[in-house]
Amino acid sequence: MRLPLADTNFADPTWILIVKPILIFLFLLLVTPMVLLLERKLMGRMQSRYGPNRVGPWGLLQPLADVFKLLTKENSSPTTAVPWLMALAPMISVLTAVMTLAVVPFGDRGTWGNSYGLYGVDIPIGILYFFAFGSIAFYGFLLGGWASGSKFSFLGSMRAAAQLISYEVSLGLALLGVVMMSQSLSLVSIVNAQDDIWYVFPQFFAFCIFLVAGFAETARPPFDLPEADAELVAGYNTEYGGMRFGAFFMAEYMHIIVYAGIATALFLGGWHGPGPAAIGPLWVLIKMFLVVCFFIWARATLPRLRYDQLMSFGWKVLLPLATVNALVTAILVVVL
Repeated sequence: MRLPLADTNFADPTWILIVKPILIFLFLLLVTPMVLLLERKLMGRMQSRYGPNRVGPWGLLQPLADVFKLLTKENSSPTTAVPWLMALAPMISVLTAVMTLAVVPFGDRGTWGNSYGLYGVDIPIGILYFFAFGSIAFYGFLLGGWASGSKFSFLGSMRAAAQLISYEVSLGLALLGVVMMSQSLSLVSIVNAQDDIWYVFPQFFAFCIFLVAGFAETARPPFDLPEADAELVAGYNTEYGGMRFGAFFMAEYMHIIVYAGIATALFLGGWHGPGPAAIGPLWVLIKMFLVVCFFIWARATLPRLRYDQLMSFGWKVLLPLATVNALVTAILVVVL
């Protein structure tokens, strides 16, 4: 008797499945220092001061100098810490960023005349995949604080846990409108559905909620309460030094890049833009660049909120708005 087998014709050849993860990891390793330098340069201009301008021409080698400095510093652990969990925590944060970027599409199949899609993997549950690894990322912060054996670090990790849970609820409801309009959870299908109109226009409120929740998800100002130096010294990474601290620092910027890619795919039309389809990946990079600049702009402009203001805003403002947006979208989809 012949047993039924699963259809795997949609999958790329094995060598492509090996090359794609390597390219994704290299992309993040190359772009993350550029985003860090961009932030320091832009914030310098916004605050009427110079950014990095000493190491290399126009300060372009400053990220390399920072990496070298962190590599030469000692990795020490408090006597009350759990060393192997302290080492595991930043690895989780970096890994989740790399894994999430795998579903961000830079181009469809045939964009450059081949049968391979310009994305890591196209799965039917791409948005759920994004939420799954976003939820796992919080364990990096939680372990980092708890395993350090410091009360300030532990308070920072608990803040991160409560903050991520609060804003992921609003984030999920905000994306319901996109799912209902596209009738798909696949990011590639969602981008293809935006051929006529980008979802940032009919789902403008959802886009705003998505961006605001993004500040909380990535623990960026004005929602950087897990790292509030005035209250927690430095939060969950207080006891980290050397490249372990550098890994946490790098993971923060990796998550910003990934979040910009998700926002581009869900709301900004992905690879759709003027010109031939071959320059679609360029449009994705430009849109991601604009979203990253918005994150930097918000950091240089807005003051840090109090923690009670942060939680109240998430539960009492964002959650009702996201719920109303989902209900209105459902009614319009059925009626129209």
